[in-house]
Amino acid sequence: MTADTIIDRRRLRRSLTLWRVLAVLAAMIAVGVGAYAFMRRGVATGANHIARVTISGFISGDRQTLRMLDDIEKSAASAVILTIDSPGGTAAGAEALHDKLRELAAKKPTVAVVQTIAASGGYIAAIAADRIFARQNSFVGSIGVIIQYPDVSKLLDTVGVKVEEVKSSPLKAAPSGTSPTSPEARAALQSLISDSYAWFKDLVRERRGYDDAALAVVSDGRVFTGRQALANRLVDSLGGEKDAIDWLVANRNIDKDLRVRDWRPRREGAFDFLTTGARLLRFVGLDGAAALLDQAGLYAGPSAGGGLLALWRPAVEQ
Repeated sequence: MTADTIIDRRRLRRSLTLWRVLAVLAAMIAVGVGAYAFMRRGVATGANHIARVTISGFISGDRQTLRMLDDIEKSAASAVILTIDSPGGTAAGAEALHDKLRELAAKKPTVAVVQTIAASGGYIAAIAADRIFARQNSFVGSIGVIIQYPDVSKLLDTVGVKVEEVKSSPLKAAPSGTSPTSPEARAALQSLISDSYAWFKDLVRERRGYDDAALAVVSDGRVFTGRQALANRLVDSLGGEKDAIDWLVANRNIDKDLRVRDWRPRREGAFDFLTTGARLLRFVGLDGAAALLDQAGLYAGPSAGGGLLALWRPAVEQ
């Protein structure tokens, strides 16, 4: 071989050695971070615990949350506490979340604890639990469905803008917001709302055991305080997480000494140090350590849609 070839090979060898050393160092750091996460949380996936799931903000039925609930179902969690603080979200998203929570509740005792608000889609999530607790001044209810859209046609007329369209039928893409809503389009929208509203009421009737008269009282769209909600059987008890745990101990034979662990959905597409560390560990052949980091990731991950909304959003006066 020529001198240049030998030099190039030596450079390549040094480069490969450097990358291997960096991979091993990164894997060691990842193991350290994972070990710290385990020590701080004091739990592995296989350890018995009470899983705390926080349902907050806008409910969209995102895949990460549904996947997390699947993971909890397969884990060694003995029970689940749903901490709810949500004004709702899309009707379809709330339905998906409710169905997944019912699957989870069929396997593990599940209680809901309402913090500030569990309205509309937030209440749909709450009634998936075996029992609902609320603070005396929590907001609960808002059983109803809404669709909102702006009508900017007068504004467009003022500035001299006209939106033209060619469509297959009068109800295609209606309402558009760029022209007044026709009576036919409004009737079609009302049909959607009425059907979704009937589904919502049937769900509440089934889960809370209402007759028609009692259901009519709570399903007019308003929210109730926790005390009012208890009187109207929208919730089962007043209290917080401690009261929910006491109920699980007394009624579901849950060990009173079990610790409560937070579960959070992983964000897709975000840099996840634990996941990256697990991949590096597998690259260097340490599959066992990689599996431990995967388990740690179930606990350590970080935490507006269109269509019909099951959402409590107070109107702003004109």
